[in-house]
Amino acid sequence: MNVSDIAKPHDRLAAWLAQDMGAVNDLIQDRMASRHAPRIPEVTRHLVDAGGKRLRPMLTLAAAHLCGYKGPYHIHLAATVEFIHTATLLHDDVVDESAQRRGRPTANLLWDNKSSVLVGDYLFSRSFQLMTETGSIDVLRILSDASATIAEGEVLQMTAAQDLATDEGVYLQVVRGKTAALFSAATEVGGVIAGADDTVVKALYDYGDALGIAFQIVDDLLDYQGQSAATGKNVGDDFRERKLTLPVIKAVAKADAEERAFWSRTIEKGHQEDGDLEHALDLLHRHETLEATKIDAVAWAEKAKQAMARMPAHDLRDMLIDLADYVVERIN
Repeated sequence: MNVSDIAKPHDRLAAWLAQDMGAVNDLIQDRMASRHAPRIPEVTRHLVDAGGKRLRPMLTLAAAHLCGYKGPYHIHLAATVEFIHTATLLHDDVVDESAQRRGRPTANLLWDNKSSVLVGDYLFSRSFQLMTETGSIDVLRILSDASATIAEGEVLQMTAAQDLATDEGVYLQVVRGKTAALFSAATEVGGVIAGADDTVVKALYDYGDALGIAFQIVDDLLDYQGQSAATGKNVGDDFRERKLTLPVIKAVAKADAEERAFWSRTIEKGHQEDGDLEHALDLLHRHETLEATKIDAVAWAEKAKQAMARMPAHDLRDMLIDLADYVVERIN
């Protein structure tokens, strides 16, 4: 089958990059090994084998190819990006006390919180070993900055997620930290390792940033209107975990005194009762905040497409433009 015959842009991208992704997977398997601590590969393999789209490493590979890179280090960088992502997932599940990810029990549930945190730390360390092997100080700066920004975004979310004063500006700052920072770093380093000029690298960064924001907004929206079988999450998990995501932030902004008291009780104070999720969903529909959130996601996807359109003509460029559309099509 030709790549052009594959319907979904993510799958077309995976087919085009299949040989490189095979090398990335081999490198991941090699570097997640530990001779002295067998629990490290056990925990890591549980998460790696759960699947996932491997979108972030593919963005790095695609960006490098778009810029004509011929060397070996895009494989290292793609593995680095995936290790950083996997480490953050392990840490996130501990912080959120999650029991399910990608439709499977989380590592912290199967083992314990200590194992998840420490294996996450190991993967962060491995990611830094990989990125230094490229010999590029710019790559090291971009990915280390992204790692710090991700941690900062998670801490900001922890303090802002249950505060009704959190507005859309703070939400965007959180999203840029916890999600978009790694997307933009993934695309940016692909251009940097290829020696692309500043305008090309900026276009790649802008694409990753906007795509990551759209991706997270869609993820937050699907928490209230998605199907568990498709998302691997239970509908309303963010509400139960008292997270102020964009649909709720928009509803709080339109709330009357009675509605604000409801959000204060359920989100700020954490006093949730039977029927509260259904009432929350009713408020979101009443104020049309799910539709407004979808409009925001589409706008960010459009920004991603505009950034990628600045790149030279290439099959990969077209796939990445289509990918931005596909991210928001998940909510239709």
